[in-house]
Amino acid sequence: MGTLHDGQGQMSAPLKRRIGLGLLTAYGVGVMVGAGIYVLVGAVAADAGIWAPLSFILAGLIAAPSALSYAEFSTRIPEAAGEAAYVGQGLGSQAMAVLVGLAIVTAGTVSAGAVLRGGVGYLTQVLPVGSEAAIIALGLTLVAVAVIGVLESLALAAVFTAVELIGLVLVVWAGSTGTVSPDWSLDMPPYWPGIGLGAVLAFFAFIGFEDIVNMAEEVSRPERTLPRAILISLGVTSVIYALVSWAAVRAVPLEDLAASKGPLALVWQSTRGGSGAFLSVIAVFAALNGVLAQIVMASRVLFGLGRRSPLLAVFRGVHPRFGTPVLATVLIGAAVILCALFVPVADLAGVTSIILLAVFVLVNLALIFEKRRAPEAPFRVPMMVPVLGLVLAGAALAAALGGLG
Repeated sequence: MGTLHDGQGQMSAPLKRRIGLGLLTAYGVGVMVGAGIYVLVGAVAADAGIWAPLSFILAGLIAAPSALSYAEFSTRIPEAAGEAAYVGQGLGSQAMAVLVGLAIVTAGTVSAGAVLRGGVGYLTQVLPVGSEAAIIALGLTLVAVAVIGVLESLALAAVFTAVELIGLVLVVWAGSTGTVSPDWSLDMPPYWPGIGLGAVLAFFAFIGFEDIVNMAEEVSRPERTLPRAILISLGVTSVIYALVSWAAVRAVPLEDLAASKGPLALVWQSTRGGSGAFLSVIAVFAALNGVLAQIVMASRVLFGLGRRSPLLAVFRGVHPRFGTPVLATVLIGAAVILCALFVPVADLAGVTSIILLAVFVLVNLALIFEKRRAPEAPFRVPMMVPVLGLVLAGAALAAALGGLG
């Protein structure tokens, strides 16, 4: 690929295609696991009780049809700012495309802020550091990595993913072999309103599969790699969430789980004894993984929007040496740090879920129109998939908005 011009006529290099299926899948798994299970398992248990695993399963089922819709669209339009491109083409509105792109940037930024804040909560349990100083230091470090290069960013994310999965395996082992919590022994019937609210909150934990499509311009053979990475990462993560949440509610009283800033470390403490400090350290790695992935994703969306709107053309520039959109990355990183410093985690998670559910509605609707106009695609799903995705995402959005009231 040759040199490109941004929206203001300045010269800029293209993004470099350096990512294969393995790293891309690890990216998807890492951002989903980092975004959810270490931070939200206690909050979901507060709503759903011992049925928290069912909330995570329902959240995965809500996400699955939309994930399949993304998989097909990613082969039709393999671009950065994927959702914006999908909505723009499917619904025939560039204004709507830019609005959706900015919504994705907002969702990625606030979710990264939530995860960074949650990860620092674990860090302060094992190190005598102030929360604000830790947020700033870790945030700046991750921004620097994201600026240096996408291969370096995703390679570091893969290392983080391996570390956090080891931690989750230990949590499942501890929770499944330890003494059963009194709450687990009670014959509690399912409380469906609580399970539903838990599912809406747990949906935040599945943020990640949609991030994959925004890496399209840096992926080798995107028409094959993107849909595979989306489906594999969603399947792997769903199994992980179900097992970990089951182990947690089995081993720890619900009130303690809901009140804990380090719920998975609490599982270890309750079943194996000791401080569980090593799990807090692993949780920090998980959080850093999620934050790094979201910074990389949101900056690519801004990069993609730079060629769709003259007002955003400044973000179209790519550093000639690093091959990354530096200005977009720095801006997103600064916003993430500010969100982590000043906005509570629960508020960040709720806002992110609502934004993404609205985008899922639009992407599924766009695919319905696009499939009617042009049925052929390198990867195709039946028409019922985007229809079901539209219905489920719409219902979850209505529930989320109702919960705000």
